[in-house]
Amino acid sequence: MRAVIQRVTRAKVVVAGQTVGEIGRGLLVLLGIAPTDTPEIVRWMADKIVGLRIFEDADGKMNVDLGSVDGSVLVVSQFTLYGDCRQGRRPSFIGAARPEVAIPLYESFLNAIRVLGIPLQAGVFGAEMAVELVNDGPVTLIVEKE
Repeated sequence: MRAVIQRVTRAKVVVAGQTVGEIGRGLLVLLGIAPTDTPEIVRWMADKIVGLRIFEDADGKMNVDLGSVDGSVLVVSQFTLYGDCRQGRRPSFIGAARPEVAIPLYESFLNAIRVLGIPLQAGVFGAEMAVELVNDGPVTLIVEKE
């Protein structure tokens, strides 16, 4: 499982001209799922992301987590995170899980975030989405578990 996490002041995802998810302060999570991912990896990833101390404390240091700032999460499925560009000019996506594997794990990830008590919004799996965000910092991290 691979995630690109961006600390945002606001973010939203639009499908077919309609906003399907929108948050204020929090994290935009672009989530890629591999064929070998498991429910244990899903739970690890959700816990890791929610617990990242990447928000500023009273002294201006990145030292507090999402819950401490009453932040939200916007999750967008992103199979292209497993795009392999090492050969040729056209990326190969064989490293990404097929929908029959990815969808249940994606739904489990969303549920794992909810269980942790974090307000959650999400895109639509497999849809053509437009993602808008204001990156705060900017802070962008890659979290990976294989």
